[in-house]
Amino acid sequence: MQISKIFCNFVAKSSKTMNEQYPTAICVALNYLEDRGWTELIDPRWAPQLLEEFRRSGIGWTDEEIVEVVNQVLHRKAEWDSTDRLNLTEDMWPTRQEQINTSITYNGFSEHTLQLIDNYVNDILYGRANIHRFDLQEHAGLCTGGAPLIGAYAVCCYAGASFEPGRFSLKCKTGSPTNWEIDAKQEEVLQQWAEAKKLWIPESEKWITSTFGPKIAQQTEAKVYYRTGDLSVIKERTSIYATLGKALEAIVLHNTLFPETQMKVIGFTRDSDGLFRVVLTQPYVPC
Repeated sequence: MQISKIFCNFVAKSSKTMNEQYPTAICVALNYLEDRGWTELIDPRWAPQLLEEFRRSGIGWTDEEIVEVVNQVLHRKAEWDSTDRLNLTEDMWPTRQEQINTSITYNGFSEHTLQLIDNYVNDILYGRANIHRFDLQEHAGLCTGGAPLIGAYAVCCYAGASFEPGRFSLKCKTGSPTNWEIDAKQEEVLQQWAEAKKLWIPESEKWITSTFGPKIAQQTEAKVYYRTGDLSVIKERTSIYATLGKALEAIVLHNTLFPETQMKVIGFTRDSDGLFRVVLTQPYVPC
């Protein structure tokens, strides 16, 4: 448990101006002050580097708001030094997913947001982070699906959270969203992310047939492409589930239960039938 995170909780819990970006702002302010030994009050005329740090963090605040939060952190230092830190928790520290959600809400899929998602994906792949929804075996199935699957799942989690009033939605609504609404939102934001990451495949059938071989089958859930002699098939897999997020979870479950035919996501598309599809590879199993 890092002291910087606990201190951020300490300041955030006592703040009357808490909002989605406040924990991130505290962290930026803390790093700035730690680098300077906690010795100075902040004036915007003296701190162009501080203002630039906030800009790079995707926090769209005015200079006066930035100065205010930094001085709040500075003024809490004396109280922090005299506090029994063993009684502090990290309850208010935003999770990695919440940080991603906040950045998407306010910045869209900016370079900063994409980097947040990439860092999260890499930490999951290398065992430095996990998604609590999945157990250990399912987590292995998630990683087997590749970085595009993990990133897509994080984006779908944002889409679901965006319906929660007062959380990551700029437009609050009353009542619970329908699965149709969640699915439509997940498809919308996942396409935006995929386009930003160059994982979106326009005219996918033409690209797949020219790159991987002709279509050999079409089922309810997937179109299958294969070139004789290849070790894997390519599938355009559509969702038969309530939401796109559930469809991604189904890939995780498949990889967990059937590792010999594991699915690896390579892109996303919306083909001529209008359906959103996940493009993936899978080992070829002769009949």
